[in-house]
Amino acid sequence: MLQPLNDTVQLVPILEASRRASLDLAGASTQLKDLALSAIAQALRGSVTEIVAANRIDLAAGSANGLSSGMLDRLTLTVERIEGLAGAVEQIMMLTDPVGVIVRGSSLPNGVKISQVRVPFGVVGVIYEARPNVTVDIAAIAIKSGNAVVLRGGSAAENTNRVLVALLQGALGTAGLPPESVQTIDPFGRDGATALMQARGHVDVLIPRGSAGLIQAVVEQSKVPVIETGAGVVHIFLDESANAAWAVDIVHNSKVQRPSVCNALETLLVHRDAAERLLPSVLSRLVESGVTIHGDERVRTIFPTAVPATPEDWGTEYMGLEVAVAIVDSLDDAIGHIRRYSTGHTESIITNDIVNAERFLSEVDSAAVMVNASTRFTDGGEFGFGAEVGISTQKLHARGPMGLSELTSTKWIVRGTGQVRA
Repeated sequence: MLQPLNDTVQLVPILEASRRASLDLAGASTQLKDLALSAIAQALRGSVTEIVAANRIDLAAGSANGLSSGMLDRLTLTVERIEGLAGAVEQIMMLTDPVGVIVRGSSLPNGVKISQVRVPFGVVGVIYEARPNVTVDIAAIAIKSGNAVVLRGGSAAENTNRVLVALLQGALGTAGLPPESVQTIDPFGRDGATALMQARGHVDVLIPRGSAGLIQAVVEQSKVPVIETGAGVVHIFLDESANAAWAVDIVHNSKVQRPSVCNALETLLVHRDAAERLLPSVLSRLVESGVTIHGDERVRTIFPTAVPATPEDWGTEYMGLEVAVAIVDSLDDAIGHIRRYSTGHTESIITNDIVNAERFLSEVDSAAVMVNASTRFTDGGEFGFGAEVGISTQKLHARGPMGLSELTSTKWIVRGTGQVRA
């Protein structure tokens, strides 16, 4: 049943157009959807100058408005990043179409045949901030999985998103799919976001991406079912057997390679029996790259230049060149710390002890749990999805990086030859 929307924001025509487009997309062939994705990749490559120019306007406004360095990094689209977006769209094009895939099936003794198949959600709403790459990533995944998408990209990326959405719509029209398959409600501002959250019956699922505050607001206020993506208070634990070279490289990569993203390291835990062996080299490498170390008392005994850690540091997603570091007495203490402060995103252990590795994998309850690997691998592109809708930290339907299949539901198809139930 359609619910009434906020009268101050007239989203109904947009959402009705999205619903009509979703019906066309649901029945579109894989070939047609792939043709649209190819057109999108071409449009991105052919409009680099226009995209970068619009992005510079947003970056200048963001700097003037005091956006953090992490937010500015997420906002930035360079020539290289635009090429990466085009490449991701082409990778999605090469993936198997999830629509119509049979999940399971059986035949009853009376001859009735039952199958569970993947189908699109329909209309997907996405609320995000200062991330114009999300505009392209989610649109491409939505198209391939047969969904229409309604985007609220926020004021920080308004100019960039306006250009991107126009390119997406033009490419869809060229390929023969409805341009309304991708729409933005940015002109409606925050009222539009509020109305989208109330659009139960018009929108099938809502996905927030952004700060913990934004995600929490959507979860608490939305009447539309929400797939919750989460902030990334990400941990690495160096146990007493950790390989020193691996520890230095993995910690550095996890923190420094791109510190503004949700899979970047925020808290480093070190076993007390490995602290003097590992911390000087691990932390010195971080400091050389401009990272501020927030250390507990035992850490500062070994690494005196660390600033004192506060209780708030253990639950902070810095999204920048800062990291909290603590020494723990055991694997149990490390797991206990993670259980208390983790947002359920990604955790990794560096170890040469197979028993510790398996315990960590078994007992740490996050969307991605790793052994001897950088936390930066928790990513749809790295997992082979081409791109991602987001990283779900909930436990219903989807968890971890969300790709094509995570934007589908299922329905049951029953085929009979006149059978009736006894």
